Amino acid sequence: MDRIASGALSALTPQSPAQWQTAPLLFQHRLHADPRFAKAAIAGLIDRYPRRSYSIVHMGEQGAGGRRVWREGDFGGLDGARVLDAIERGRLWLNLRDGHAHDAELDATMRGLFAEAGALAPPVSSYGHRLGVLVSSPGAQVYYHADLPGQGLLQLHGRKRIYIYPPRLPFLSEQGLENIALSQLEVGLEYRPEFDREAMVFDLEPGQGLFWPLNSPHRIENHDSLNVSLTLEYWTQEIRRSQMINVANGILRNHYGVAPRSRKLGGPSFYAKAALQSLWRRSGRLDGLRRAARPIDFRLDPDRPGAILDLGAPKRRDGQGA
Repeated sequence: MDRIASGALSALTPQSPAQWQTAPLLFQHRLHADPRFAKAAIAGLIDRYPRRSYSIVHMGEQGAGGRRVWREGDFGGLDGARVLDAIERGRLWLNLRDGHAHDAELDATMRGLFAEAGALAPPVSSYGHRLGVLVSSPGAQVYYHADLPGQGLLQLHGRKRIYIYPPRLPFLSEQGLENIALSQLEVGLEYRPEFDREAMVFDLEPGQGLFWPLNSPHRIENHDSLNVSLTLEYWTQEIRRSQMINVANGILRNHYGVAPRSRKLGGPSFYAKAALQSLWRRSGRLDGLRRAARPIDFRLDPDRPGAILDLGAPKRRDGQGA
């Protein structure tokens, strides 16, 4: 994939990484026109994707009375073409995680994109790069949420509206970040409609992409067609230390009843918290929390594209918000 891994982006300059640290940055790309990102190629990727590396989610429709529905499921043995058909007819959202680890061409694309975006040198100096593929239904939504690593998104097929909010109170709290770090369930943040007054809103078309500031909450509403996007994820030394603090402070707050007083990224308090979160990781307690937060409770219905079948008694993740 050398042809598209090089020169895939436009309207980015050496100053672009500094710009997206403070505000969302819209750019152009050419990956949507490459046949290796055609829908048939995406179906082939789904066919060979390992079960451990995907999540398929059933979500509520837009404007569904403020009710959140977040259920994770399974392909149920369907091939890639039938999975795409189900997504196109349902309210589903598929995340093919770590595409760079499962496909050599995606890996080459990811490396080229980060190099071309200028994210390998200061002020970002990123590492730990990851690339994913998102496939979602016409009219589907992604609830108000935040991500812990640095983020970018490239639109390949379909159109979507993305609302990006400032990464500060009241849009984002320290406790909200801690809860995400513990569960890896990004959609647990409180959302209020009045937040939209300070959102930056983008209608992404195929061939457009965004980078945005670290931890900026965002939500997405698809337009009336199947959507396919690439996600980019990166870490820096500062982001990694912040993540360690999020995990440790969440453990202290939720499991020891201690309200954390510091988010320092150095000094004795940081190293004590780094040791605490490391101990929880090595003991398996952190993985246990995350598995409990994401049960698999449905599979795709092979006879009714877009419908789902419950696996036993469904465990719903419902809440309030939009």
